[in-house]
Amino acid sequence: QVQLVESGGGSVQAGGSLRLSCAASTSISAASELNWYRTVPGKTREMVARILERGTKYAEFAKGRFTVSRDNNRNTVELQLNSLEPGDTGLYQCSVVIRVRPFWGRGTQVTVSS
Repeated sequence: QVQLVESGGGSVQAGGSLRLSCAASTSISAASELNWYRTVPGKTREMVARILERGTKYAEFAKGRFTVSRDNNRNTVELQLNSLEPGDTGLYQCSVVIRVRPFWGRGTQVTVSS
C-alpha cells in the first residue's frame, strides 16, 4: 500500500502563488504516472497535470500557469501554482500509478479570493 500526503494548500488572493507537495510513503521512481487532480465547486474531478514516462501533460487551464515536477530522491511530486484565479479554488489531490495500481491522497484545499 502506498500512502500519499498532500500539503501546501491555503488561502491566497487572485494573482498569488502556492506550491503543493505530495509525499509518498514509498519510492516513486517506478511510477508510470504521477498526477495532480482537482475538484472545484460544481464540477467533477479533473486532471490538472500529469507526468508520464514520455513527458508531461497539462490541462488547458493549467498551461502557462502551473508546473508539475517530481523528486525521486525525496519521493515527492510538486505542483507550482502561479497567477491563481478564483476559479482555481478547490481540493487538489495527487495520484500515482505503480504497477498499474492507482493510489490517491486525501487532498489539500486551495482557496483563491478576488
